[in-house]
Amino acid sequence: MASIDAISRGLMLDSLKEYAKRRIPYDLLRELDEKNEFPADILKEMYDPEILGVHLLMIPEEYGGVSGGTYDIYRVCEQLARIDLGIATGVFATFLGTDPLNVGGTEEQKEKWLTRIAKEKLLVAYGATEPDAGSDLVNLRTRAEHVVKNGKIVGYRVTGNKQWISNGGVADLYTILAMAPGGPSWFLVEKGMEGFSPNKHEDKHGIRLSNTAGLSLDNVYVPAENLIGMEEGKGLLQAQAVFGYTRLMVAAFGLGAGTEALEQAVRYSQQRIQAGTPLSEKQGYTHKLIVPHACRLEAARSYIEYTAGRLDGGEHGLQTEGAIAKYTATEGGNRMAEDAVQALGGYGYTKDFPVEKIKRDIKITCIYEGTSEIMEMTIYRGRWQEHLKTRGRYYLDQADQLDALHAQVPGVGAHAAALALRALGAIMEECRVQKLTRHQHVTFKLGRLIADAEVAACFARAAAQQKYGETVRFDKDAWQAMARVFAREAALSTAVQGLALVLGAADQAGNLADAMNLEAVQAEQKGNVADMDLVAAKLKQTFKAK
Repeated sequence: MASIDAISRGLMLDSLKEYAKRRIPYDLLRELDEKNEFPADILKEMYDPEILGVHLLMIPEEYGGVSGGTYDIYRVCEQLARIDLGIATGVFATFLGTDPLNVGGTEEQKEKWLTRIAKEKLLVAYGATEPDAGSDLVNLRTRAEHVVKNGKIVGYRVTGNKQWISNGGVADLYTILAMAPGGPSWFLVEKGMEGFSPNKHEDKHGIRLSNTAGLSLDNVYVPAENLIGMEEGKGLLQAQAVFGYTRLMVAAFGLGAGTEALEQAVRYSQQRIQAGTPLSEKQGYTHKLIVPHACRLEAARSYIEYTAGRLDGGEHGLQTEGAIAKYTATEGGNRMAEDAVQALGGYGYTKDFPVEKIKRDIKITCIYEGTSEIMEMTIYRGRWQEHLKTRGRYYLDQADQLDALHAQVPGVGAHAAALALRALGAIMEECRVQKLTRHQHVTFKLGRLIADAEVAACFARAAAQQKYGETVRFDKDAWQAMARVFAREAALSTAVQGLALVLGAADQAGNLADAMNLEAVQAEQKGNVADMDLVAAKLKQTFKAK
């Protein structure tokens, strides 16, 4: 996938930060949030190439865009989320709405529509979800019937309803998924087509600066040339082809908003004096409310960048990896926002401080583009097949590689991550032998354990590199300490929760505790408090009080 150079990317991110500082102060965000108002003028400015042109990232250069790669778009999505998740969602809706065109459109369709989106700064919406078909797109009820003239299909009559559509009430162009006679298909529907109308703007808990509305399609005539790809029945394949990618962007939202909440809490902790010393000096504060979340967010970052690198390298799909990234980053960001409110005490519960709004906003990242439960099931299904195909060697072989890494670069959490993977392999094999995956609870929990163990392994590999990426703001000692803290937690939770999971679903667990090497997992926890002390000190240095 194409990408822009680091200098251009840096300039784009700097411009976005400067624009937000000048044009979108917190007082304005708070006012719009209270009014439940979509800032159309701000979005149009952000789409203006003379100002930012953020929508051009998703559009190939030959159609007037800048051909941003997955890594580029992740960086911009993270920064947008740090500004405001509602505004970020409005931009993401255009990204998402262009996906069916980018993936399945004919050359003529791309030339026409992508060029228009670029030049005319069109807001786009992605119309897949229905009242009775959320993540399960197979249950589509929106129908597209043939309009035939002189024996030739000249168009379609589309009838149905869509729900929870970002940009639904404000978009200029919609990509609508409907069931055609040949199967699920995407159609381009323009604002103002007869019979097409948006419903009311939803009064939401969070992301209130994004427009969310249902759509009503009553016998809407859509010309045949607006069938994306000019072939019916490709809709689900086109949607599934980008799940790994689109979920990575929502992962970036969780990472960005969670990191903003983290920084707010760390800066507050240095100013708030309690019993004669700042909260930033108190382990009971830092080691509960700050450090574990910081480690999880940096672990999530490493996995997002790993997956982005694979997508930019030409790999396709990566649904399991996209699900792991989204699950880890959004759940981690949500927990950080929750504890940021706690960290600020009464102030955190008021609308005068941004963490209250971040907490309301970030929850949606655990819901849209696939709920956390859908992510757990997706992760389990993908890796269960790998476990079966390799006869139980999938995670054991990776653990061997991590032990080799530990021998070369000790101190990056590779040994603890290897213990997590070996424990995971033993748990999955026990579940296979005892047929425990017939319990849905077991499969969901396996998805959670898989995510933690794989992300720990990824973080250890990243921390072992001598040159860190442009996103790492911590020095080598801090980042490696973060990797160790996260890997230890992953090993312990995998072993303990995995053992409890098997015992809860079966009559006995055999020698599972020995197979997981529980004693070694416990011994690996040595030094964890000292590492957390180091991380707390480094966070204070990195995010100095303003």
